[in-house]
Amino acid sequence: MFSNNPFAELSLLIPSIYQQVFTILMILLVIIGTSLDIIHKKNVKYFFANAKKAKQQAKKTLNQSQKTKVILKTVTNEILTTSELGLGKRRIAHLLGMYGTILFWITSIIMIFLYPLPTYNTPILYTFLWHIGALMTCLGGYWFWFFLRVDVAAEANPWYRLVQADLFVLALVLTASFALAWSFFQFLNFNTLELIFLLLFLISNIFLFGGVYWSKFAHMFYKPGAAIQRNLAEADGSRDNLPEPADKPKQFGLGIKREAPKHY
Repeated sequence: MFSNNPFAELSLLIPSIYQQVFTILMILLVIIGTSLDIIHKKNVKYFFANAKKAKQQAKKTLNQSQKTKVILKTVTNEILTTSELGLGKRRIAHLLGMYGTILFWITSIIMIFLYPLPTYNTPILYTFLWHIGALMTCLGGYWFWFFLRVDVAAEANPWYRLVQADLFVLALVLTASFALAWSFFQFLNFNTLELIFLLLFLISNIFLFGGVYWSKFAHMFYKPGAAIQRNLAEADGSRDNLPEPADKPKQFGLGIKREAPKHY
């Protein structure tokens, strides 16, 4: 199963050109959905206005080398490792889901466009990483869905309660789950179940990429920019118009340490 390229086998039923067109359409849906989200929420306008305001309030001017250092530190320390989540379970689940999804998407594109037919002999590295990426996405996503969501873990709501904010993570884990099931039954030559999970895989992709405007998908693009801007503001002293940290010890006693924060 792990050495099987399901897209190449699918080309015997659906020509590879249609698979490639579908993939391009999904990418276009992301671009269109993100653009509409930007226009509606005016996030980019806010970021530029905030950056201009921070520049006016800066207490020191950062040269290009200092800015580059701050940006690289943000990318390596916060974006690539999500250090703001601490060392707890939420960070592990997030990293599993993030890197699993990246592997899953990249290898999907490679196999669909570079190895679209069974005769192309897809390298086992790509098929293996595709399945591993989907498994990582499922592990991180379901862990978060059932045990780590704020409204479930802290507010005692049932795990099956759905709100609009759940569209992205739910569509993501279902897409990975249906992909694994489709590949499994294709490998076993269970044609009926293979077609059922293929259809579910296609539908979940449409919900995932077509629902960008209504989900938190676009946050993947906003968060890195916000983190970089926040750290640049910290470095130049503008601090997003926030006061500096107090230099006196906390006076709250030991009660504040009774329960560790869960990084919500």
